[in-house]
Amino acid sequence: MVFARRVSFGLLSVLVLSCFLCLLSACGSPTSASSDGIVKVVAAENFYGDLTRQLGGNHVSVTSILSDPNVDPHTYQSNVQTGITVSQSNLVIENGGGYDDWMDKILAGSPNSSRLLLKGFDIAQNKLPDNEHVWYSFVNIATIAQAVTADLKKLDPADTTTFENNLQTFQRSLQPLQQKITDIKSRFQGTPVGLTETIYLYQAQPEGLNVLTPFAFQKAIAEGNDPAADAVITATDQITQHQIKILIYNEQTITPVTTNLENLARSNGIPVVPVTETMPPDTTYQTWMMDELNALEAALAR
Repeated sequence: MVFARRVSFGLLSVLVLSCFLCLLSACGSPTSASSDGIVKVVAAENFYGDLTRQLGGNHVSVTSILSDPNVDPHTYQSNVQTGITVSQSNLVIENGGGYDDWMDKILAGSPNSSRLLLKGFDIAQNKLPDNEHVWYSFVNIATIAQAVTADLKKLDPADTTTFENNLQTFQRSLQPLQQKITDIKSRFQGTPVGLTETIYLYQAQPEGLNVLTPFAFQKAIAEGNDPAADAVITATDQITQHQIKILIYNEQTITPVTTNLENLARSNGIPVVPVTETMPPDTTYQTWMMDELNALEAALAR
C-alpha cells in the first residue's frame, strides 16, 4: 500500500511539528543505549515493534505507532507526540517501499545523524512486483530480524550475546510457520482463490494457490484507488460463477467494492478468510501469522 497517496498532513501542522522537532534535535540524542542501558526504539508498525521486543528483551523500550487492526492504516495522520517520541529514539524501524512515507516526514523534521534507521523493504530479499508487504514473507521477516539484531548490537554492544541468542530463538520460532505453508501447499496446491488486494500474495504464492483475481484489481485496492470496471466485473464473476473456492479479504483496506465482494462471497457460500496488515492486540508476530494460516487451511478444507 502506498501510504503517501492516502495520508494528508495540514501545511500548518507540518511546519509546527518540523520546527518543534528541530529544536529538540538541537539538544542532541544519544548514539547508543541510554544511561539505564535501554535502547529506545520506534517502530512504524506493531509487527516490527513485536519483532524488536523479542530480539531485544528487557534491553529495549519499544513504541509502535500503528497498532490497531480495526483502523485503516492508510488514513493515519501523525501528531506532535509521535514526533517527540521519534526525536528521542536510538533506532527507528519502518517498512519503506512507499508504505509509510509519513515516517520519513517525521524523521526529516528531526534530523539526527547518530540515530539508526532500518527499512524492512530495503532489506527484504523476496520482493514481489508492486507489493510493499514484505513482512508477510517468513523469509523476509527472518532477514529483517537479522538486521534489527545487528543494529541492537551496535547500540548496545554489552548485550551482544543476549541479542544473538534471542535471534536464534526467533529464527527457530518461524519453523512451524514455514511448515504450515508446506502443509497447505501439499494439500491444496492449485486451488483457485480470490484476493481483495496484494498483501496475501507473499503467502499465496509459496502455498501454491492459484490467485484468479486480476492483479490490476488487487493493486488498485492496495493503492487506495478504484479498480477499473472490467477488473471489478471479472472479480465479481469469479464469485457468482464459483470459479474461486475462497476469498481472502483484507479487513483493514475496506471500500464499497471490497465490501460488495465479501457480501457476494458469503451469499454464494464461498468462505471468506480475513487477514490484517497490523497485529491484533495480545498476540505476537508468530501467533498472528499462525492464526491466519489455520483459518486459511480450515476454509480450504471446507
